[in-house]
Amino acid sequence: MIRQLQPIGRMRVGVIGAGTAGAAAAILLARAGCTVSVLERVVDPGPVGAGIMIQPTGQAVLARLGLLDTIAQRGARIDRLFLRAHTGRTLVDLRYAKVDRAWFGIGLHRGVLFEALYHAARSESRVTVHTGAAIDGLARAGTELTLRAGAIEYGPFDLVVVADGATSELRGFAGKTKRDIGYPYGALWFVTEDRERVFKDELYQVGVRARRLYGVLPTGLAPRGDAPVVSLFWSLGAHELANWQRGGLDAWKAEVAAVDPRIKFVLDQITSYQQVTFATYRDVLMTHWHDRGVVFIGDAAHATSPQLGQGANLALVDALVLADAVAATTSIDRALDLYARTRRVHLRYYQRMTRWLTPWFQSSSGMLGWLRDQIFPVANAIAPLRNQMIETMAGVSMGFVARPLKLPLALKP
Repeated sequence: MIRQLQPIGRMRVGVIGAGTAGAAAAILLARAGCTVSVLERVVDPGPVGAGIMIQPTGQAVLARLGLLDTIAQRGARIDRLFLRAHTGRTLVDLRYAKVDRAWFGIGLHRGVLFEALYHAARSESRVTVHTGAAIDGLARAGTELTLRAGAIEYGPFDLVVVADGATSELRGFAGKTKRDIGYPYGALWFVTEDRERVFKDELYQVGVRARRLYGVLPTGLAPRGDAPVVSLFWSLGAHELANWQRGGLDAWKAEVAAVDPRIKFVLDQITSYQQVTFATYRDVLMTHWHDRGVVFIGDAAHATSPQLGQGANLALVDALVLADAVAATTSIDRALDLYARTRRVHLRYYQRMTRWLTPWFQSSSGMLGWLRDQIFPVANAIAPLRNQMIETMAGVSMGFVARPLKLPLALKP
């Protein structure tokens, strides 16, 4: 049975989650004429998180949303990714301009992106935001969908968009999940002011074999204040966290400073473990992202490690393609099929590459770390391979054979 769309002005959409994917989808679907209810589990959502990279793909979606200038004003322009081994050997030096002079990244505090999207969603006349709504159930009655948060029901809806993140507990209600496991390695994060702009223009990383990955990202301005900030991250196995805490902050600071002495002024500001956040990551693979009017987008559908820094960008593209698919077709089933067909190659490429690359940078394998330090400089020196890495970094790659995405993004039914 084909689920016919309501006339666009009467189509009722429930969006679960007010993060990057959910808020962007709500805005774009509302502007397409749908009536949208956003259901967010947090009672009082606010800006949290550390540094992220907004790539040219994410920038294209933010431009469509009318938010790019706002984001860019509080972000830091990034022109290259530089990675070296702890021995000092350059592993990769990826400059956007080598492929397209118009490309660059934006280093951004995640909270800035959240606030811009959340405010824009709440400002849409066709969007209603319900906070404190922890959705734990879904029911179908014919073609109508109802969502439940404890004893409270929301709906009915013609379409439900699940965008509640990597730890979503709703995958059993629709779609088909093949993989949902935690990565053994996570990262320590710390964000602080960098008024002297010691770090600028680049994402700087150092690989210490495969066991440690140090990185520092200029992060623009925090959600509050006018001082430039920088994000420090340091990879750590989940099984090592207790030992890290027992080892003392001074020992860890000395280890980090040995990798990059410039970071000392950042480390001096860390006086307690509570200032440092340990983030973990999941590997989620759904073989089907939608089922009878329910669709998963963002990390709820395809969470990965942050190795390629694409999470927010993929989520933004998901939201745009979904809204365009709904506006371009005559039934919900066809819209969701079109969405899945359009996103499949792009998402599968980034999921495969992230899954393949992560152990080379975050694992206990001595061999992979050694191989990385031999192979990556060679690949960096070969122009076609280097350009492929740059396209992957920019978020536009569709694989080693397929043509990259064209910007601005446009859906072709």
